[in-house]
Amino acid sequence: MKLISKLRQNKVAVGPFCKSSDPAIIECIGLAGFDFAIIDLEHGPGTIEHAQHLVRAAMLHDLTPIIRVSENNETQISKALDIGALGVQIPQINSKIQAEKAVQAAKFAPVGSRGVCRYVRAAGYSSKEKNRYFQESNRNTLVIVHIEGKEGMRHIDEILDVEGIDVIFLGPYDLSQSLGVPGEVTHPIVISAMKDMVEKSKLKNKIVGTFVESPEDVRVWAELGVLYLSYKVDVGIFYDACQNTSKQINKVIDA
Repeated sequence: MKLISKLRQNKVAVGPFCKSSDPAIIECIGLAGFDFAIIDLEHGPGTIEHAQHLVRAAMLHDLTPIIRVSENNETQISKALDIGALGVQIPQINSKIQAEKAVQAAKFAPVGSRGVCRYVRAAGYSSKEKNRYFQESNRNTLVIVHIEGKEGMRHIDEILDVEGIDVIFLGPYDLSQSLGVPGEVTHPIVISAMKDMVEKSKLKNKIVGTFVESPEDVRVWAELGVLYLSYKVDVGIFYDACQNTSKQINKVIDA
């Protein structure tokens, strides 16, 4: 898929978080040219059943489906991957042990201990040959861990040493809250902490991701070597489009 290919070539990849449960929104995101979509089961209202339809819609348009689970939970991670997501984002990773737990849940043996069931969408409902399914899943499943608090920052070096983590995702909003400046994601203390973790990650050859809210932010973080950039949220993008259209219409009416 496009996301994995870009990251392996050290190219920047961009995609939004998605709270909508409508597959049409996912299709529009893919048709618009984004690289991935993060189906948000932490802050979004969707269920794993909704997510399965969104994964299907993403696959139709070369859009890599990633699922953010609500916690570092073996069952949630397994279900997200069983329905065909090509990656999981796990929030609030604060230690080496928690990072290792995430990898174990996301990878089959010998890398991890992910629960085995061939009769799931990811395995073509048993149509895929067993060994090929296990090997391809381990090779092509992205494990993305969120560092979004002081505790995670303190343990960033040992988290970076965990084998099997593909992306270190820095959550600016939760980091700002943890650092005492809630919501001030461009505050110098937040930016400084994030830049420090970016540099440490690059030294360990780990891909870094973060959340951005403008094309200018994309440029800034991409220039610092951040390759996995989550651009806004589907409902926010839709709101911006509606607002801009409404303003243009009102200008015509008032002219």
